[in-house]
Amino acid sequence: MADLIAQPRIIMAAGNKPKQIAEYVGRLNSGVEALSIARMVSPSGWSEPGQTPDFDEHTLVLSGLLQVRTRAAVINVNAGQAFVARKGEWVSYSTPSPDGAEYVAVCLPAFSTDLVHRDDHRDA
Repeated sequence: MADLIAQPRIIMAAGNKPKQIAEYVGRLNSGVEALSIARMVSPSGWSEPGQTPDFDEHTLVLSGLLQVRTRAAVINVNAGQAFVARKGEWVSYSTPSPDGAEYVAVCLPAFSTDLVHRDDHRDA
């Protein structure tokens, strides 16, 4: 059966500044556990603790700059580019540019606070 998702569920993200997550498809808004699709609006200077999630996260940057730290590198993902963080890989996201960033994240399976495994501290 086809379903219209009329509006997202707005969630406030972890991190040092308020960041808005608009979940369209996922556990909270549509009851889907197989994947989640969310639009992120992140302010300049936002950062979050590192995480080692039990899901793959595919991120498409629509505007601004998303900076991704892994154990091996710091990767700048610009508007029009995408990044894939694989399940079990440690990552930390931030938006250091003056304009912040807007991006779409698709998680397989769907994002869950039980699956994200955030660090207790900033450095990993």
